[in-house]
Amino acid sequence: MRVAAIQLELHDDESYEARLARVRALIQRAQGADLVLLPEMWTIGYFSFDAYRAGAEQLEERTVPALAAEARRLNAYLLTGSFPERDGDALYNTSVLLDPRGRVVAVYRKIHLFGYDSAEARLLTPGRAVVVAQTELGALGITTCYDLRFPELYRRLAERGAEVFLVASAWPYPRLEHWLLLTQVRALENLVFLAAANCTGVNRGSRLVGHSRIVDPWGVAIAQAGDEEAIVTTEIDRAAVARTRATFPAWHDRVAALQGPS
Repeated sequence: MRVAAIQLELHDDESYEARLARVRALIQRAQGADLVLLPEMWTIGYFSFDAYRAGAEQLEERTVPALAAEARRLNAYLLTGSFPERDGDALYNTSVLLDPRGRVVAVYRKIHLFGYDSAEARLLTPGRAVVVAQTELGALGITTCYDLRFPELYRRLAERGAEVFLVASAWPYPRLEHWLLLTQVRALENLVFLAAANCTGVNRGSRLVGHSRIVDPWGVAIAQAGDEEAIVTTEIDRAAVARTRATFPAWHDRVAALQGPS
């Protein structure tokens, strides 16, 4: 399958409508992809903490319906990237996976909320569900940004059959080396593919690292961007997951007594 990770450049003075129009244009440039993913909190900018509540929406409001139309137009699966979701009084950092008919396949609420130099953990409610979407493209495990620092989540996804990890992110400088390392090791230690879409540009004084990438089961980045707006596209063969595990037996050599409950 062909995967396209959209690396969106953020501008603080841009309206939601203008940003959505740019996103739709970028999605159309990904014509031919079977799976397209967008970054984290692109609708308002991750660091726009004062806009979280005002910019929050329910799943049936503006962003998901707009992107469902793009999924249908592209005839592709589309990970919306995340946005602030409103559910009663609670706010979540939520991503939605849409199928080629624009239908909601899976909803993931970010489990690990960032508290270091960030108001996310104070403003939002953490999700609880580990999400693997069973699709005709294979089993897709959905995660968001800071989740990358918690290997137990990715092991749980792999144990539930995930063949490709999807990561929507707004990862900032100066932690570029962390981003590069973690995206590779999460794929390598589970012997699966990983596709990560990160923001770029500057949001409320914080510069985002970009470097969206697609990593193979050996932990090798087979496609990646720099820090400019870009679309990272490559072909992946999910059968390579089984081939890699058959060639290099680390997945099968796990010690059952050390595995947590699934």
